[in-house]
Amino acid sequence: MTQPPAPIEPHDHGMLDVGDGNLVHWEVYGNPGGKPALVVHGGPGAESAPRHARSFDLERYRVILFDQRGCGRSTPHASDPAADMSVNTTEHLLADMERLREHLGVDRWLLFGGSWASTLILAYAERHPERVSEIVIPAVTMTRRSETDWLYRGVGRFFPEAWDRFRTALPEADRDGDLVAAYARLMEHPDAEVRAKAAADWLAWEDAVISTEPNGRRGAYSDRPSDAMLAFVRICSHYFAHGAWLEEGVLLREAHRLAGIPGVLIHGRHDLGSPVGTAWELAQAWPDAKLIVIEDSGHTGSDTMRDEIRAALDRFATR
Repeated sequence: MTQPPAPIEPHDHGMLDVGDGNLVHWEVYGNPGGKPALVVHGGPGAESAPRHARSFDLERYRVILFDQRGCGRSTPHASDPAADMSVNTTEHLLADMERLREHLGVDRWLLFGGSWASTLILAYAERHPERVSEIVIPAVTMTRRSETDWLYRGVGRFFPEAWDRFRTALPEADRDGDLVAAYARLMEHPDAEVRAKAAADWLAWEDAVISTEPNGRRGAYSDRPSDAMLAFVRICSHYFAHGAWLEEGVLLREAHRLAGIPGVLIHGRHDLGSPVGTAWELAQAWPDAKLIVIEDSGHTGSDTMRDEIRAALDRFATR
């Protein structure tokens, strides 16, 4: 029987005051004198976890994890309806990353993360290229409005029953409009039962999208504590309803700013929610990036994808 991996513990951690009444939780694993690497989690609105540090050789890396505003152990938590979402935007997260870098005394760091994290990584690296040594992204997204429309409408052609449930869970007046914005409004509803149902309906759709992947598991999105569910959906719908406050296509247009930063893009061929075309477009615009397409993986990854991630991080460890 395979034994679970031994637990790992951070050697440093804290809560960083980033302003606006927000405290961002952070922790550091591995070698205090090792190569700095920042793990950026997905969602938006998921959270960091010690397992994210396991992709690294902890004898050679100083691995920094943090919970983005409103989720994980950061406060206030977005599951609390009193949490002010107007101070939870991409601009705020980018500023938080810079403040964390300065707080921890890091000059340059490797950035690692996928899905929503890739959008945040690209936005940060294009703004602060001098602070980024390398980038490794499994599951590439740029949160363009076209990508969001595909994920919450277009991909419904593959799962018509589940998408119809996602759509008809909304008030009738909202069913033919912007579904994501409609869910964002429900997540601000004063009735806790309305918010809880909207979160469950949203996550049921997310589960459906990955259901045919080689390594997709039942309830991958919805199998989380109720507070985490509420925060995840409230933050996701908030960001996606606003196009992540990014000009459409700006990350691709500004990819030339990544010149000189080595990157590895690792994407599953079977990722229906975030098709591989997005990763391919970015690789064409970023000459220093290598695209690796994983044939046995979707958005949820695979052993092959994990091996490629570890190989990329090992190559960069001594650079």
